[in-house]
Amino acid sequence: MTPTPLPTAKSSSMGRGLDVLAALTTCLREGRKATVVEIARSLDRERSQVSRSLAAYEASGLVVRAEDRSFTLAWGWYAAAQDLVSKRIAAHGLAVLEGLSSLLGEATFLSVLQGDATLTTLESLPSGSRMIGSWIGRAYPAYCSDAGRAALWDASAEEVRAIFAATDFSRQGPNTPSSVDDFLDRLDADRRRGFAVVDQEAEPGLYSVAAPVWDFRGEVVGAVQVVGTRDSLHPRTAECGAACAAAAADLSRQLGAPASPAISG
Repeated sequence: MTPTPLPTAKSSSMGRGLDVLAALTTCLREGRKATVVEIARSLDRERSQVSRSLAAYEASGLVVRAEDRSFTLAWGWYAAAQDLVSKRIAAHGLAVLEGLSSLLGEATFLSVLQGDATLTTLESLPSGSRMIGSWIGRAYPAYCSDAGRAALWDASAEEVRAIFAATDFSRQGPNTPSSVDDFLDRLDADRRRGFAVVDQEAEPGLYSVAAPVWDFRGEVVGAVQVVGTRDSLHPRTAECGAACAAAAADLSRQLGAPASPAISG
């Protein structure tokens, strides 16, 4: 069964501004001068629109204008960018989760990576859900969670090993990864599939899928999850996984994520 496509967010002034910031970082990464003309050309946008966005970012301390009228990132921009992304996720993430939960009739969550654990920041539960209590603010071991694998989607093997260097891969369910190598093998399979599948790794009878959320820097900043019983979700893995990936891609676009096959959903 092919899931009904989730509605794509309409363009907004903040979304267009994030596109400008993403284009600026791309210019710098590729060694090009990040001028108004160059950014407008890369986005196929009016120079006046780009100029206004850059002026706003300059006023907020995110970017600095050089004497040659090109722009670069300001010191401390990463912390400011993190704050901007967090606010954007809070503003639009719940609507994405609610649409996904309504579409599938399952519980949906958004989690972020914190050390070797994942922290739930948003959730949407369907009517009639048997889930007791809220998961918001609760941490879960990343090595046996769908969010853990999705949140580490863009991490190298070395980065994953560093994150789990002191982690005890204790058994939580019948299919818990036994080591970091086991985790990496499953992560590779998830990447080829296009979404993470966790089958009774966290606890017996629990089944879930997840997909990464990207920001305007092209970095993974969280994971959209669909969680339920194995009896309910396993027969619908393809349907739920595709819908979850589409929802994550929708939220990524709202964060100004650059166009990429990995983000297209």
